[in-house]
Amino acid sequence: MTATGPQRVAVLGATGSIGSSALDVIGRHPDRLRASVLAAGRNVEALLALCRTHRPEHAVIADEACYGALRDGLRAAGLATRAHAGDAAVESLAAGSDCDTVVAAIVGAAGLPSTLAAARSGKRLLLANKESLVLAGELLMAAAREGGATVIPIDSEHNAIFQCLPPQPPGHANAGLPDGGQRRQLARLVLTASGGPFRGRQRDSLQTVTVEEAIRHPNWSMGPKISVDSATLMNKGLEVIEAHHLFGLPGARIEVLVHPQSLVHSMVEFIDGSTLAQLGLPDMRTALAVGFAWPHRLASGVEGLDLLAAGGRLDFEPPDTTAFPCLALAFRALEAGGTAPAVLNAANEIAVSAFLQRRLGFLSIAALVEETLAALPATPAGSLEALGDADARARRHAGTLVEAWQAPA
Repeated sequence: MTATGPQRVAVLGATGSIGSSALDVIGRHPDRLRASVLAAGRNVEALLALCRTHRPEHAVIADEACYGALRDGLRAAGLATRAHAGDAAVESLAAGSDCDTVVAAIVGAAGLPSTLAAARSGKRLLLANKESLVLAGELLMAAAREGGATVIPIDSEHNAIFQCLPPQPPGHANAGLPDGGQRRQLARLVLTASGGPFRGRQRDSLQTVTVEEAIRHPNWSMGPKISVDSATLMNKGLEVIEAHHLFGLPGARIEVLVHPQSLVHSMVEFIDGSTLAQLGLPDMRTALAVGFAWPHRLASGVEGLDLLAAGGRLDFEPPDTTAFPCLALAFRALEAGGTAPAVLNAANEIAVSAFLQRRLGFLSIAALVEETLAALPATPAGSLEALGDADARARRHAGTLVEAWQAPA
């Protein structure tokens, strides 16, 4: 709730898996939460269906060619929802006065401009767009501090760390994320990884992996791109870079453990030897409810964790970076700094897209990323322009490699 009524929420990426989970939580609390802005990429029919259910003030489709279909569909449904189109409209609505909270769930680098706009405008920012931190973590966190935004990470691992940290008082810049004094109390962060669908397999056995196998995650229901990233462990590598920017610890104090049950979402070790962990069923609605209600709690629709019913055991093992080198590549990019994480992310997006199109083999994803990082050494990343240039160069180089490395039919 705000002083004037329900918390008004802009859901960017409303038709994706995170958007669907956010809207489920919102729909459970009409007295406290209201979806005031819904944004999607190009799926007009899915966006219209959400508008009929949630009746937002604004609906925006990023693909400007879809504007007419959105406008006419809203009119035909008898909705007062205003139609908008284009990336600039998404940014404007994220920064505007029609929302208090922004769920940043647009997949890929396309989500960065609207995420930055929300941060600069002092919103409560539920950050589910990992690429914003990977590409421009320093710029985004600086924008949040300057704008007075409250950043709450929604990735289950970072949300778990967020919940384990001692809270800062509301009104503190970046409330909930550690300041210098709190960081000095932290020994290390431990991110957990399910291991994906291929945990335990040797590298040679991954040569013939299919798209269908790669997107069949054992624990989480996610979109195809993030599912492939989980299968390669790149998702965990990106999360290491995110954790560095969110919580201010160097890569040497961030570790990854494979935990196949996906019940322990992450752990925080403090300098006194204490370790706190956050546990729960693998359902993104928990993290979203934390984001909407912090510093309080809100029913999410997720059942409590019954450890006995879940098998009564918690297993941990080190990641296999020989079979899954993307994790090591991400640590390497973090250490290099500058534009290296942007290059890593861009090359990975191109490689995963090519794999999903069956133009590239599974093992070629990591090889393409490694080749692109080697070809484009890190340079300073002091501006969005520099990052955008690095992103574009990496995409061009990776695209050229895809053409040369076409997977056999």
